[in-house]
Amino acid sequence: MKSRADKQRDRGGRAGDAAQDIDARYGLEPVFEPGSEPGTESLNSLDSASRLQSVQCPYCGEAFETLLDLSGGSARYVEDCPVCCRPIELQLEIDEQGQLTGLTPLRTD
Repeated sequence: MKSRADKQRDRGGRAGDAAQDIDARYGLEPVFEPGSEPGTESLNSLDSASRLQSVQCPYCGEAFETLLDLSGGSARYVEDCPVCCRPIELQLEIDEQGQLTGLTPLRTD
C-alpha cells in the first residue's frame, strides 16, 4: 500500500502544489500561515516595503496591529478600528531611506 507522499509524487507534485493550483484556478491570493517559510519573491519584496505596527485607537484606547505600506513614502489614510469600528486617520511619516519615523493616529470627528 502506498503512503500519502508516494501518491502525491505519483500525481507529479508536492502536497503544497494542490493548494497553489486551487488558488490559481479561482484567482485567489495565496495564504501564508504564521511561521511558514515564504516561498515567493513577491512576499519577500512585500516584507521589505511593509511593517506590522501597533496602534492605539484614539476613541476606545484599545491597541491593535496594522500593516503599514512604507513603499509610498509619507502618507495619510483612514483605517477603521477593529474594536470600536470608528475611523482613524493615520499620519505615516517615512524618511528618505524608506524607514518609518512617525505614526500618529488621529480622530476624524
